[in-house]
Amino acid sequence: MRVKAVISYDGAAFYGFQAQSTTPKTVSGALTRAAEKLGIDSAIVGSGRTDRGVHATGQVIHFDLPSHWQNSLEKLKTVYNRLLSPHIQIKTITPVRDTFHARFDAKRRIYRYVFKSTPPTPFENLYACHLHHSDPEKLKEALKLFEGTHNFCYFHKKGSDPGSTVRTIFRTDVKNFRRYIMLYIEANGFLRSQVRMIVAACMNYMHNNITLQQIDEQLAGKTMHTTHLAPPQGLYLARVIY
Repeated sequence: MRVKAVISYDGAAFYGFQAQSTTPKTVSGALTRAAEKLGIDSAIVGSGRTDRGVHATGQVIHFDLPSHWQNSLEKLKTVYNRLLSPHIQIKTITPVRDTFHARFDAKRRIYRYVFKSTPPTPFENLYACHLHHSDPEKLKEALKLFEGTHNFCYFHKKGSDPGSTVRTIFRTDVKNFRRYIMLYIEANGFLRSQVRMIVAACMNYMHNNITLQQIDEQLAGKTMHTTHLAPPQGLYLARVIY
């Protein structure tokens, strides 16, 4: 039986989501090792990869269960969580059709980026980015440029073949909560480090290091004006919509 699980994790403890041959410290690797102890030998398939240091509050995975777990999903969640490090939590496990695919069936993904207008405390350093001289309205103005369908060839990190670099961003938003500023980007999919490049461009505009016209030119694939990445610690995969 195939199941879908919604998980959260502290990305600061891992070298990214995807399993790697050079280190066991990946989210996928930790999930797989714990599953094997439960007699589950299915591959763990995620809705997408997150970079080293990037967190998740709503990552989705799927895997196939052997018969002895198929009627005990709540018990499975409890025992699975016990075997995982404190940096990963399985929030829900639900049955799905046998053809369900966490990555290919996803319709939309929402990322959240967390800024703090005052210096983060020692307990927040890995979970929020300090934003000097914040101007939420300028951030919102720059983010709006990215809405719609665009070829993001100049807004992703090279190193792997993504196939098409065309993506559709359905919604962007900026919200204030006391000393925190949260950016939201909802799209049908994201390229490698795309969100961090978009956020960095918006930060550069807010600090008057780049103009809206220059962002527009880069978005149109004409000229590369910035290659900066926003720090990973402020970024969260918030939700995957099916």
